[in-house]
Amino acid sequence: MKLTFLGAAGEVTGSQHLLETTEARILLDCGLFQGREEDCRPRNETFRCQPRNLDAVVLSHAHIDHCGNLPGLWKAGFRGPICCTAPTADIAAIMLRDSARIQEEDAAYEQRKRYRQRDHIPGPLYTEDDARHAAKLFEPQAMHEWQQIAPGVRLRFLHAGHVLGAAISELELQDAGEVRRVVFTGDLGRRQQPLLMDPETVERCDVLICESTYANRQHPDTANVSDELQRIICRAAEVGGRVVIPAFSLGRTQMLAYLLNELQNRNSLCRVPVFIDSPLATRLTDVHRHHTDDMDSDVQRSLQQDDDVFSFPGLTYVRSQDESMALNRTSGPLVIIAAGGMCENGRVVHHLKHSLDDERNTVMIIGFQAEHTLGRRLVELRPEVSIFGRRIPVRARIEVVNGLSAHADADDFRWWFGELQKRGGTGETYIVHGESAAAQALADLATDCSDELPVIPKYGQSFVIQ
Repeated sequence: MKLTFLGAAGEVTGSQHLLETTEARILLDCGLFQGREEDCRPRNETFRCQPRNLDAVVLSHAHIDHCGNLPGLWKAGFRGPICCTAPTADIAAIMLRDSARIQEEDAAYEQRKRYRQRDHIPGPLYTEDDARHAAKLFEPQAMHEWQQIAPGVRLRFLHAGHVLGAAISELELQDAGEVRRVVFTGDLGRRQQPLLMDPETVERCDVLICESTYANRQHPDTANVSDELQRIICRAAEVGGRVVIPAFSLGRTQMLAYLLNELQNRNSLCRVPVFIDSPLATRLTDVHRHHTDDMDSDVQRSLQQDDDVFSFPGLTYVRSQDESMALNRTSGPLVIIAAGGMCENGRVVHHLKHSLDDERNTVMIIGFQAEHTLGRRLVELRPEVSIFGRRIPVRARIEVVNGLSAHADADDFRWWFGELQKRGGTGETYIVHGESAAAQALADLATDCSDELPVIPKYGQSFVIQ
């Protein structure tokens, strides 16, 4: 058996790993490589996995860095099944169309802007039509059930946590008369997160491919997030200010809606109108409503008394651009949860432009903010920031509330590998989807659980599994 790492190897983006046996070729994930445009384009438009010769794709979950290049794979000739859970199929279909629409709009904008220069402007990597074709290849599979997906290959999904539908993939592959067990974690989630099932543990395997995003850090306790939400919103309401919360459309927005709904049900939420300003998040929330059976026991208990855990009186889902613009002309206290998790794009940028210079307002940052982003500059408490070319003084209160990270941290990995060791450990371990410090931390942790020293592969590197 041969294993080749074609993405998320020594980096945290573009997840893509190729398994080859004497009978089948299986691709684990097909994510978009994200970063600087000059680096991304060559990586994303070139496939080293020979798409036409793949027997199947196994998709761990619907984040763009894991599923985002499936339309490109279809465009390059792949026509096999894309195996995933039912929630992942529904979410990914929406995410891929949205990704294609953004690429088409960006390409059209560049063509208009540089028309007179007669420069060659590359088109989008793929179109909405490509995304629709790729979505037709999804073959949803129930959790915990073994399915034959290719010659000599069986697959079973286990809960990974992280986001709705995310799965750990267990594969049994026949190779030269032997059966080998391969486990691919995808992105592991945290235990006791709102909405989501806890990540499950696995039996002994021959090969483990494990992500390492936050393996060298510890997240704050999730239990405090509801109290922080209540405190921040009520304080802003007392002074007549607004709260702007930048949030990714998948995962964070639904968690916030659920937590606010729980506060409302306990009569703990101040009487302040709440607006979720993201058409994409609205569509994804509808998918969450359709798949509540895949959520944790707390949600099941809530549903016995509340038929919609993502809505409550006073919460409005904003769809049109006109409705979004009207929020910035609305006086009085309110809460705006808007698309654009790192404040670099999306509707949240407009809300920040209209809110930052008022000391009554609050910006609530709920996730990691990468270097050189507007979100990072706010976290650093810069006295002013640039938005749409204008210098805007930052007089609003900046609140950083950690605890909603969707990724496993060092404690979660310690627990997960401890359980694996009790069940026999693994033959070989490959550490992916992490920067060097995080990957090394997980390699050190996994050493006692693995027969061989854990490997941190590089992009393009191949290994023959004996």
